[in-house]
Amino acid sequence: MRKKVDVNIRTPIENAVRRRQRSMFVIVGDKSRDQIVNLNYLLSKSRVKSRPSVLWCYRDKLEISSHKKKRVKQIKKLMQRGLMDPEKADPFSLFLETSDITYCLYRDSERVLGNTFGMCILQDFEALTPNLLARTIETVEGGGLIILLLRSLSSLTSLYTMVMDVHERFRTESHTQAAARFNERFLLSIGKCEACVVMDDELNILTSLTKSIKQATINEDSEGLSERERELKDLKDQFREDFPVGPLIGKCCTVDQSKAVINFLSSILDKTLRSTVALLAARGRGKSAALGLAIAGAIAAGYSNIFVTAPSPENLKTLFDFVCKGINALEYKEHLHYDVVKSADPELKKATIQINVYKQHRQTIQYLRPHDHGKLSQVELLVIDEAAAIPLPIVKAMLGPYLVFLSSTVNGYEGTGRSLSLKLLQQLESQSQPSTQSNGSNSSRQFKKIELNESIRYASGDPIETWLNGLLCLDLANSIPNISRLPHPKECDLYYVNRDTLFSYHTESEIFLQRMMALYVASHYKNSPNDLQLMADAPAHHLFVLLGPVDESQNQLPDILCVIQVCLEGQISRKSAMKSLSEGRAPSGDQIPWKFCEQFQDNVFPSLSGARIVRIAVHPSALRLGYGSAAVDLLTRYYEGQMTLFADDDKETEEPEVKITEAAEKASLLEENIIPRANLPPLFVHLRERRPEKLHYLGVSFGLTQELFRFWRKHNFYPFYVGQIPSAVTGEHTCMVLRPLNSDDIEVSESNKCGFLDPFYQDFRQRFRRLLGTSFRHLNFKLAMSVLASKIDYSNHGSSEYDNNSASKLLGDMLSPHDMKRLEAYSNNLVDYHLILDLVPILAHQYFSEKLPVSLHGAQAAVLFCMGLQDKDIGTVKEELGIEREQVLSNFIKTMKKLYGYLHNIAGKEIEATLPRLKEIEMPPISKSMDEDLAEAAKEVEEKRRAANEAPVDPKFLQKYAIDDDDNEIEKALKSAKVSASGVISVKSNKSKADKKEKHKETGKSKRKGTDASRSESKKKRA
Repeated sequence: MRKKVDVNIRTPIENAVRRRQRSMFVIVGDKSRDQIVNLNYLLSKSRVKSRPSVLWCYRDKLEISSHKKKRVKQIKKLMQRGLMDPEKADPFSLFLETSDITYCLYRDSERVLGNTFGMCILQDFEALTPNLLARTIETVEGGGLIILLLRSLSSLTSLYTMVMDVHERFRTESHTQAAARFNERFLLSIGKCEACVVMDDELNILTSLTKSIKQATINEDSEGLSERERELKDLKDQFREDFPVGPLIGKCCTVDQSKAVINFLSSILDKTLRSTVALLAARGRGKSAALGLAIAGAIAAGYSNIFVTAPSPENLKTLFDFVCKGINALEYKEHLHYDVVKSADPELKKATIQINVYKQHRQTIQYLRPHDHGKLSQVELLVIDEAAAIPLPIVKAMLGPYLVFLSSTVNGYEGTGRSLSLKLLQQLESQSQPSTQSNGSNSSRQFKKIELNESIRYASGDPIETWLNGLLCLDLANSIPNISRLPHPKECDLYYVNRDTLFSYHTESEIFLQRMMALYVASHYKNSPNDLQLMADAPAHHLFVLLGPVDESQNQLPDILCVIQVCLEGQISRKSAMKSLSEGRAPSGDQIPWKFCEQFQDNVFPSLSGARIVRIAVHPSALRLGYGSAAVDLLTRYYEGQMTLFADDDKETEEPEVKITEAAEKASLLEENIIPRANLPPLFVHLRERRPEKLHYLGVSFGLTQELFRFWRKHNFYPFYVGQIPSAVTGEHTCMVLRPLNSDDIEVSESNKCGFLDPFYQDFRQRFRRLLGTSFRHLNFKLAMSVLASKIDYSNHGSSEYDNNSASKLLGDMLSPHDMKRLEAYSNNLVDYHLILDLVPILAHQYFSEKLPVSLHGAQAAVLFCMGLQDKDIGTVKEELGIEREQVLSNFIKTMKKLYGYLHNIAGKEIEATLPRLKEIEMPPISKSMDEDLAEAAKEVEEKRRAANEAPVDPKFLQKYAIDDDDNEIEKALKSAKVSASGVISVKSNKSKADKKEKHKETGKSKRKGTDASRSESKKKRA
């Protein structure tokens, strides 16, 4: 059956094409896909250029397959079952065959970023999230269509109770009922969108949500140019003759982009290499194209070494394309004047990684991975694209004495843009201020910030962009409300915000919501549209605001000084905790209980009830004035029951559920009137008027910084977990802290300063101390000492037996007497500090375990901490403390003297007793006098001599004097010769020559023995 198309369907499509803006259609019904063909036909008819490309997004299954052969089989089966009319099947099949359709799963939607389509079709409404909504809609160009397909509904208000896929992540064991408040606000906002049409699958318009749309008129000049197009043309004509500015501006699409390129080129042509230029814009504003044209200008200016970095080379496709377009416009020819080098890595899909230019001289544009920033050398220009997606410490490390261009997406839907603007850009801006205030001094770097507001894909004033920004609270960074008066923190009160009223889309509620989200965006580095749905639908989340004195006579909303978002956690059964421990995994939600259970293998803590402070955002004009502290103190008092007037036996009055579909059930889909709900409770109530949940603790999870940790410790929150792997976005370690609340359910000793958490806190400190030399070695020493929180001042500490015993045990178990001797030698300046480096970790661990009660001042404790626990050398300690090397060594030796003095006083005598010594020679006194001893010795000698004389002569002894001859020879000798006076006569011997020689040898040996003995005696005398 043919039907005339309503003028309110055709007009928005024609207006969108004429204005280069977008329009949106919401189609309700199971046969809604049949009307896609008609809308595509109307769009193609209104456009001058070719048929629009189509992006079709779905959850997990298409009704008609994207594969051609499978699609034909599916259509045949549907026709056989009677589920598809053969007459209607042909137009849809023809649409699928002839259109350029890109099919995309919602979970893979990131791959369509940067692409442009003429039509976007979104099916499976249950799977949509705010992030997906923004990501897919922003790919549609001006003059395009967004089509949202809904299944058959008896009433549109049934969306208010629809269970979304994301609600599964919001549910926890103790909070299971999620409310679809975001859907309610989404549906009501559609009625305020000027370019949105809601209709059923038979092209019948739902008048309650669709405004009457009139034919658009466009203000054009005689050449058919709008005001912004005329301004862009005049700007291009102005610089047409300037080189290289003119040819490069000719490639720009908007006035903002042209001005950005001019600013980049002015910094390039300055050639002082002391500028940092930041380009900030929402997505789709042409940031990468502007950077590419600026790099082409740097090539023309003679820059030789240009480095480009981004999270991945694939993110630089647009940038390198516009580099080539820019240098082509400057009359460079590929292969003649420059070459493009593609990546050989198959994972990078032939992405461009280098451009070599050799027209004037060797020039290189080189891609560099962010983590390889240490390889930067001889850089003249560094370009950082999508800097918000690179960890902040790496971006800081890349900055150096060269020209730096960086771009970042802010106010967008990727959730990382504020990290850059909140931290890095503020720091760069503050560093550049002295140079501008000084008298012509250019010693510091110059900083410029450029913003792009005009979209490339569609014309300014696009109604879909306005609607999306309002729905998802995207464009709030520059619209933070002013505060009329800053009251004293003690005058302020904390109020509970009713989420049903906050997301009801009433005018006042919407203003209040936008103000709250503006504080979020201004205070936190990581924001995404999904946070809005979490605030609205999650059953465990609650909102509080800190307000000044409220004057009820004035009919206006009070100023918001601080916003706190709280998530109730815990109340997990013992069975679930045991199952989680046994399986080694934690369910979604209940972040602190599961982390506590994992860290300490404790299955009791998850059964306690607590609240995690998800976010705390203070107004930028009221920072560091005590409002955040006041809000935390009031919240703590509220959950401890100090602010409410309810008695324990009072029954909690449950708020009556508002049946939002009652009125809709009485009207048909075409007749129902969709308006904000009436009879809602007040937007916020004082805490005295609301019964608090019964909690055992408050907790927080945050990125570990010195300022944040000091804030939470000031409010008696104690850490129990610090992540060993830093965040990929900020480079900060995740820290979780707890504050036990006063509760009668848990028995706690009064001496424990942190209640039931004390044994777990002490265990955490011990584990953290052990990891300081490895995982937390590069953590700032001030921050690490704050986390460890060891006592260093013992001036009021009296010595106790426990201290003496622990010191003695230390000496017995870890330090030997030789170690103490080395410590003594170093304390007396007799040896170098290298001799005791092995003892420093032992002493440091014992000292920061509070087992050595020695008072050290800050610098001494810091030196001991860095060298003993974090295993840093003297040079690193010098840089971190900002003092000279001599001062480091001076503090070190003073520390060692104090520690040695304490240990020596405790157990010095025991140490001396255990050292090895030489054996002493005992010399007892002699019982006799010397005269008596000499007389006794003389007597012994006389007796020996007398005995020798009286003893008979041994015949063997005289045998050697025997004469071997007969008596005749002797007689002859006596007769013939005269006998001498001595009585000696000579007789000729008859011994053989051999006997004489043997006798001669014996006499020689005796002579040699005599001479050797005389020599040794002479040597002894000389010595």
